[in-house]
Amino acid sequence: CLRGKKEKTMILKELKIKSDIQNIVTNCYVIEDEETKETMIIDPAEDADRIIELLHILDSKLKYIYLTHCHGDHIGAVQELMQKEGGKVLIHTDDYEGLKDPTINLTALISEKPPVSIEASARVNDGDLLHLGNLEFRVIHTPGHTKGGSCLYCEQEGMLFSGDTLFKGMWGRTDLPTSRFEDIIQSINNKLLVLPDDTIVYPGHGISTKIVEEEPIYYNLMPGEE
Repeated sequence: CLRGKKEKTMILKELKIKSDIQNIVTNCYVIEDEETKETMIIDPAEDADRIIELLHILDSKLKYIYLTHCHGDHIGAVQELMQKEGGKVLIHTDDYEGLKDPTINLTALISEKPPVSIEASARVNDGDLLHLGNLEFRVIHTPGHTKGGSCLYCEQEGMLFSGDTLFKGMWGRTDLPTSRFEDIIQSINNKLLVLPDDTIVYPGHGISTKIVEEEPIYYNLMPGEE
């Protein structure tokens, strides 16, 4: 799909990819600045060949591979993409070590393939800005699903890529290594629901939603209550 306001500068493609991790379907996003062709991939779960084919169709210049968190169902194609297409792998500082640890990224526990250990090219932190040509994305640290979970917000396009922090009608699991229920609810209440109501939310799994549609779910849900 193409999205933009007066000038359509963003090309956004969503790929539904079945991960090796328990056959979970993960949303992988390919974002390109239409003018410069600079491109970012968010959460390449598996199926590197399919992603690479799309990059070639778009004549993309891969700049970033952004990981919203370290779990295996979001990282399966990272190593092959790095080898074949380049691009810097980015993850929040607090998930940097977890990405290297198969017991935390879960590939040692529930994957049928050999455990995966990945060292990111660089660490990002809350408030960092990433640029693809004329597009700007702000990192929002949203601990809870993992301690280093993060979202990417593009104000000019009114888009939030929420990883496994916020889904339509639900938040991410908090029964996994480094996760914490109180943290994810605080992240959603204090960092995501303050965004403009019409912000479109593109989650790590499932269908898109809007901030305004999710607000009622959290009004009376405070840390310590489920």
